[in-house]
Amino acid sequence: MRILVVEDDPMLGKAIKNALENENNVVDLVTDGESCESALATASFDIVILDINLPDKSGLEVLRKLRTEKNLVPVLVLSARSSISQKIEGLDFGADDYLAKPFELSELLARIRSLVRRSKGIAAPILSYEDLELNPAKHSVSKAGMLLEISPKEFAILKTLLENLGKVVSKSRLENLLYSWDNAIESNAIEVHIHHLRKKIGQNFIKNIRGVGYLVG
Repeated sequence: MRILVVEDDPMLGKAIKNALENENNVVDLVTDGESCESALATASFDIVILDINLPDKSGLEVLRKLRTEKNLVPVLVLSARSSISQKIEGLDFGADDYLAKPFELSELLARIRSLVRRSKGIAAPILSYEDLELNPAKHSVSKAGMLLEISPKEFAILKTLLENLGKVVSKSRLENLLYSWDNAIESNAIEVHIHHLRKKIGQNFIKNIRGVGYLVG
C-alpha cells in the first residue's frame, strides 16, 4: 500500500512512518495542510492518516476540501481532542475513522488494515492466471501449487498486474506504487523487479509492451 501520513509532530510522524514501512508499505510523510493537499493532487494513496492540529490550517479544512473534490480515499483522523462531539465533527466532515491521542501503534496499524479492507470490498479475492495464484490475505504466491519466495515489491507488482488482467500497466504507475518521494528511483528499478519475477514465474508470464508498460494475460 501507499500511505500518506500528515503529522506535524516530528517524533510521532517518524514513529508512524517507521511502523508502516516495517509492514512493507510505501509511506510519504508531510507536516502541514498545504503539503498534504499538494501530495493528494499529484499521487494516489490507499489511505491518508491525517492529524487535525496542523500548523497552517485545520486538518478538518483539508478533509472538507478533499471530500468536496469527490476524493473518496479512506481517511483516518488523529487528534488530541477526544470528546464525543469532536469525534462526531470529524466523522461528519468525511473521516472514515477517528483515533484519539495518545494511542498504541498496534491499534493504529489494525485500524488502517481494517479501513483498507473495507474500501476495497472487505475480503480481497484470490487472484489467479493459468497455474499461478496470488492470495492477498496471506501475502503468498504459488505456481502449480508450489509456494514461491516473493519480495514485497515483487508481490506488489504482480498483484497490480493480476488486478488489471489483460490491461497494460504503465511503468510510472508501478514506480508510484513502490516508491515514496524520499526514495531515489533507479531508472531500471522496475525492469530489475520484473526480471526477478520472470525467473520465478516464467519468462513469458509478464509481457513488456515497449514504450507503454507491462501486461499479464
